[in-house]
Parts: sequence; structure tokens; C-alpha cells
Amino acid sequence: MTVTLQKANIWKRISAYMFDAIICFMVAVGFAAVLASAFQYDGYTKQLENYYQEYETYYGIDFDITEEDFNKLSQEQKDVYETAQKAFSTDENVLKLYDTMFYVTLAIISGGVLISHLILYFAVPLFFKDGKTLGKKIFGLAVVRTNCVKITTPVLFIRSIIGQCAMETLVPVLLFTMIFFGLLGSVGVITLFLLLALQIGVMIATKTNSSIHDLLTDTAVVDFASQIIFESEEARIAYIEEMHRQEAAEKEQYPFYKRDEDSAETAQN
Repeated sequence: MTVTLQKANIWKRISAYMFDAIICFMVAVGFAAVLASAFQYDGYTKQLENYYQEYETYYGIDFDITEEDFNKLSQEQKDVYETAQKAFSTDENVLKLYDTMFYVTLAIISGGVLISHLILYFAVPLFFKDGKTLGKKIFGLAVVRTNCVKITTPVLFIRSIIGQCAMETLVPVLLFTMIFFGLLGSVGVITLFLLLALQIGVMIATKTNSSIHDLLTDTAVVDFASQIIFESEEARIAYIEEMHRQEAAEKEQYPFYKRDEDSAETAQN
């Protein structure tokens, strides 16, 4: 007698993931807006606009000029434009402001993502039990250890915050923010695609179609209705031993049961 994982239907998993991701995004955006107000992010953008206006007024140019309009300029006008760009990009005040805006932007986005994960992927599963997020609850899924034992609070925290939030979400957020601010070019884009390919590859390669955060915590997403979930490893062992005892008792009570099994094995051979 063995106890096996009842692997969840892949389409149910995708549906639950999409539902959770949409809710998580909305919550993250809401908290990011609150953090942006707290950090007075609009003040930084206003300062940057003022720097742009100062340089545009001083050099008599428009930084928002299109490539087509730029090509129509005379060589003298192009030289002025390029001189203004160089001066702007090397201005210490502008560079300091860009650095500040980068770190503030990263803090706002990361804070929103962290808070949303703490609520939807940690607090909610603690309330519903068995690792169920809102999406998993709706689609009848659960999260268990690969030995079919109930997921504990520390394991849930590692899975949702360290694995799902920090490793699988905040790292891409950092890369995307660096790309947005021009700190990373094609290397950042390639890295993002490699991380996505790694996640997909892990899901395809594992028998339980596990994500990286599941491998980190030795957990799996299962069908809740058909899955036996044990409170502890001791309870799982006791259950298996009881099943073995019942099988042995049935064989002793009904001797023909064993003969029928032997006959079936002989027929198959």
C-alpha cells in the first residue's frame, strides 16, 4: 500500500495562477501608489522635468523631438542638440536625481509586491489552510509536501515569500527596473527570458510539474478533493501500516484471496 500525490490538472493550475496573479497585481499597484505618495515620488519627477526645461531653454531645443524631425535639422542644430544631451547626461545633479529615482522606484515596486505576496500568498493560505490561495480555493487545489504531509507555516513562508516573491518575482522586478532606467540593455532582457525559460523547463522536467518555489520547499500542487493530506509524517506512516494490517487480515480471513492473486500473476506470466 502506498500513498501517492494526486497531481492537479494543469489547466486548473494555470487558471488558479492567472486569477491569483491578477489579484496580486491589483493589490501590488494599490500599495505601490500609497508608497509612491509616502516617498513623494511626484516631487522627484517634477524636479527632473525642471532640469529638462532648464536645458531646453538654455540650448533652445526640445528633448522630445522625434527621429524624423531630428534628421530634418541642420548639422549645426544637430551639434547643439548633441551638446545639450551630453551636458544633461553628465550633469551631477541630474545623475544624483536619477540614482535617487531608481532606488525610490525600486523600493515602491518591491514594497507593493512584497505586501501583496504577504497577504495573498501567505496570510490567505494560512486562513484557508493547506496552502490554498484564492485561486486554488476556487479551482479545488491545495499545496502539500511531496510525502503528502500537510504544509507547515515555516514551509509556507519559505515557499511564498522567499521562493515565489523574492526569487521568482523581485529578481525580475529588479532587472526590469534596471532596464527601464538604462542601467541594463540587452543583457537584462536576455536574463529575463532565461529566467522564464528556466521556470518553464523546471515545470516540464519535474513529474509534479513543480515551480522553482516548490522545488525549494519540496511541495506540490494537488487536487484537494482526491488527495489524502496527513497532519504529520508519523500519521502517514501509521496510515500505511494500518492499510498493510488490513490487507494481511483480509488474506488470512479469505485464503482464496491470495490464491486468486497468484492465479492472476501466473496468467499474466
